[in-house]
Amino acid sequence: MAAAAASENIQKQASSLFSQLKYEHLVAGISGGVLSTMVLHPLDLIKIRFQVNDGNQARPTYNGLIHACRSIVTQRGYRGLYQGVIPNVWGAGASWGFYFFFYNAIKTYMQADTSTPLGAGHHMLAAAQSGVMTLFITNPIWVVKTRLCLQYDGIDKKLDTGHSGRRYRGMLDALYKIYRYEGLRGLYKGLVPGLFGVSHGALQFMAYEELKKSYNSYMNLPSNGQLGALEYITFAALSKMFAVLTTYPYQVVRSRLQDQHAQYQGVINTIRITHRGEGWKGFYKGLMPNLLRVTPACCITFVVYEKISHALLPSKG
Repeated sequence: MAAAAASENIQKQASSLFSQLKYEHLVAGISGGVLSTMVLHPLDLIKIRFQVNDGNQARPTYNGLIHACRSIVTQRGYRGLYQGVIPNVWGAGASWGFYFFFYNAIKTYMQADTSTPLGAGHHMLAAAQSGVMTLFITNPIWVVKTRLCLQYDGIDKKLDTGHSGRRYRGMLDALYKIYRYEGLRGLYKGLVPGLFGVSHGALQFMAYEELKKSYNSYMNLPSNGQLGALEYITFAALSKMFAVLTTYPYQVVRSRLQDQHAQYQGVINTIRITHRGEGWKGFYKGLMPNLLRVTPACCITFVVYEKISHALLPSKG
């Protein structure tokens, strides 16, 4: 009897949680993620190339952001700055869409009274749970994006023996070859540091929600009311910079694990080799182009998300 009651209670809770899932949040999140990625992909490409440059590989080296842009354009034209953009658009759209989709459902499920905002701890918990679910869905796309961004003219042609599967013609070809030659494990490379990276989203959403809550309280506005674009931009930028500066090293470790030109034996091995060869500075490679990309990208994503979600959910205001 007790087991049956417990099972029925779990089913009711699951049903209650699923009832909070709303497609409007998915659509709004996808829209924001796709738009910001299309605009700012070149900075993401350069960030990844900086992150994996350990000084020991026969790959291009850059003396800063401007030099990197010029080198890529000289080699491959302006199209070179959009290498890997297709999986990035898919990944960013899916990630932001599912993140907002799960996050708002979990947050609403936790909230007994929708007029009373949750505390910082609940915001972090909701963001962490949604981050884990989103990561398991999107990790293969991020592996493909990293691989495509790290294809270099010259060294990759030497690798294209017909057997290595390390030269990719596009997103679908990369997915096929990674699965064929490396199995499911290859598509989930970088998952462990990605799970640590869930703290990034948790800190960002916690800071964003707390900034909104404090502002609404100060201005005597309803907790779920719609704000102006300037407020969303300010809160998104501050929360993103806080999260990036706090958690950036995991991104370097993740990129190096996903790099087809390097052979690291897991997270600990990557950390040891990076620290031994480059010191702590090695864990912050690519930080500047990352901040230049993610801060405006986050602002675009959050403004588009907030505006579209409020338009699709008019009763929310």
